[in-house]
Amino acid sequence: MTINAAVDTTVTVHQLPTGTYETPAALAFRGGSFRERRQFAATAVLVRHPRGDVLVDAGFGARAEEHIRSLPPYRRSPHTLGATVSEQLDAAGYDRARLAGVLLTHSHWDHVSGLDSLDVPVLVTAQELRYAEHSRGDAVFRQVVADREVRTYEFGGPAHLGFPAAHDLYGDGAIVVVPAPGHTSGSVVVLVTTGAGVRYAFVGDLAWQLEGVTRGAQRPLLMRLLADSDPGQVRRDLDRVRALGPGTRVVPAHDLRAYEGIPRLA
Repeated sequence: MTINAAVDTTVTVHQLPTGTYETPAALAFRGGSFRERRQFAATAVLVRHPRGDVLVDAGFGARAEEHIRSLPPYRRSPHTLGATVSEQLDAAGYDRARLAGVLLTHSHWDHVSGLDSLDVPVLVTAQELRYAEHSRGDAVFRQVVADREVRTYEFGGPAHLGFPAAHDLYGDGAIVVVPAPGHTSGSVVVLVTTGAGVRYAFVGDLAWQLEGVTRGAQRPLLMRLLADSDPGQVRRDLDRVRALGPGTRVVPAHDLRAYEGIPRLA
């Protein structure tokens, strides 16, 4: 069974890039070169919906430098900070009353840092919240949500596009969240269908680069052991994403190329 979409024609997506950090390709996907440096995106996505707009992740925030300093040395890398999501919303003259919340793909710092200047509810799976409350690597998450409203949800909907369950945010098929645990125990994929009929799969860190989808090149063994809660589950969910086929634009959170063609907020 699959959720049937009856998407409003006004549903659109917009990218809000907040910076990058540098990683050797060899650490990003199996078969990558240490000589090639990849600029990892820290980009949020704004989904505009008539019942309330939603951000997918929050990128780097105003306190990103502080957040980076709090990381273990091996997790720090050369980085460039851009305008925060909050600053970009203001620069575009965006009506903050339209923003219903931030929907997290998972709780790692580079996806939540920007929550520090967004006073809206944070939407996260109950399983991910439990993970983040106890994970040593999620101190930034605990810090930035300390004075925020956190709303949890479960997957009460039917199987959807090969995934075992789903959460249809507005009940119209425009924003459908499916479980993809493995990178963290409560990670998700956010499937967005626009009014123009374009379907996106925002897969968070299921793959760090498009090679993980186009070539099935998973993370190198060391990075799987360091970064993933359940590497086998990551592999299974990547197979589900790959099975979505060419009709879906797959967007790994950290691949700059995947955002090409997604307009910025004007």
